[in-house]
Amino acid sequence: MPREDKINALIRDQWRELGIYYERNDVLQEWWLIGCRTGLLAFTRQLTNYADDPRNELPSEHEHFGPYGYLKVMTWPTPGIDADSIHGSVGDLRRLTAIIAENVKTMRTGEILKIRTQYAPDAEYTIVLDLRPDDFDPASLDTGWQRL
Repeated sequence: MPREDKINALIRDQWRELGIYYERNDVLQEWWLIGCRTGLLAFTRQLTNYADDPRNELPSEHEHFGPYGYLKVMTWPTPGIDADSIHGSVGDLRRLTAIIAENVKTMRTGEILKIRTQYAPDAEYTIVLDLRPDDFDPASLDTGWQRL
């Protein structure tokens, strides 16, 4: 298999492992999290794993998600969402996980839901959940790997 094909396959696999596709829209100041119910709930489990790891209790600890690592979750004294990260104390991040999970469980396919004030009223950015059908492949929205 040529090198480019291996890289493309790795990128697709990383989106599928994450369970969602994400995009940051700086004009609208939004982080879009796009996935089926199973994928969005898998992402909440990854957030829970981050919050449950004792190494992440100190401010500035962080983890990058997805094949390009643009989405960063960071431990910080106050909850917030900005162009750099989704951040807060591990308790705040657990609360965000619960907010996302509770909403995803009741959303209908095709529904879009915005989360900001429930988590961090003064946040610069909003998290937008976009619930897709059960057979949604998060790698299908990433056209960047196709240019390699």
